[in-house]
Amino acid sequence: MSNLPPRWTTAELTEAAAISSNQFRAERLASSDAWGQQYTQARAKFEKLFEVLGNLAPGGVNDTQLAAAYTKGLGEAFRYLAGPPISDDDLQVLADVESITPSVLSKNNDSLRKVFQVISTVIDPHRFPWIANDAAPTEQQREAALLASSVLLAAQRIATERRNDGKTTQESKVKDYLTSLGFTGVPPVTITTIVKGPGPMQFCAECQLGERKADVVVRLHDTRLLAIECKVSNSATNSVKRLNNDAAVKAEYWLKQFGTAQVVPAAALAGVYKVLNLQQAQTRGLALFWSHDLDALGAFIQSTR
Repeated sequence: MSNLPPRWTTAELTEAAAISSNQFRAERLASSDAWGQQYTQARAKFEKLFEVLGNLAPGGVNDTQLAAAYTKGLGEAFRYLAGPPISDDDLQVLADVESITPSVLSKNNDSLRKVFQVISTVIDPHRFPWIANDAAPTEQQREAALLASSVLLAAQRIATERRNDGKTTQESKVKDYLTSLGFTGVPPVTITTIVKGPGPMQFCAECQLGERKADVVVRLHDTRLLAIECKVSNSATNSVKRLNNDAAVKAEYWLKQFGTAQVVPAAALAGVYKVLNLQQAQTRGLALFWSHDLDALGAFIQSTR
């Protein structure tokens, strides 16, 4: 029988989860220029938007100003005038327009007006109190609105950046480690049978394995496929979504689709996880490895020779 991946005891999972949580805290508390950069970029966008739209002062905003806002790439800042901010998708639906792509919207005055009407209806009265009073903003009001809006956009961008960077970094660590073991990355393919996919000493990223996408797929020495999901969790609560509702669900699907003798579902973890969630995922057939101890992954791969 092919070698099975490790199954960790409660004590081992508890220790690994503690190490991972400590690393997560250290990384988040480390000095970074990201916040300052995001705030500066957001501030510049809102200052330009205020300039283009005449500080949202009485008299209305004409079509030329609206078109200029989108032409100058200020659509994101424009959406953040709402309280709370509106997403691209929501704005398109609420305005009932075919597209909010700047190149399209800036040339369609009717659509521009519909979009502006939506924003005007839900504009944040706390950041822009002068609008309700039909007056021009005082310098103090303008500065307060710029500050609050810039912080709001910068915070959202940081949150998105952390989510994206966390996953990207985790995948990069796994791929770099596999490369250090002598494996070679190959272009992704759709894997419908066990004979398809990466060959001996190869791996692929973002591969379609059956009907589910795997972050990294490795051809083990005994010809099985190791399907690795790269997960980063920022809280014990979030670990349920990342691990149990995503990676473990994929594991069950792959085991049912390809069989336990053909595929090994696994997760490479970083961040904060509740031990109970780790135990549950492991019981459902998911092999667990940690970014702070990828040698355990290497040992399993070596054992399949």
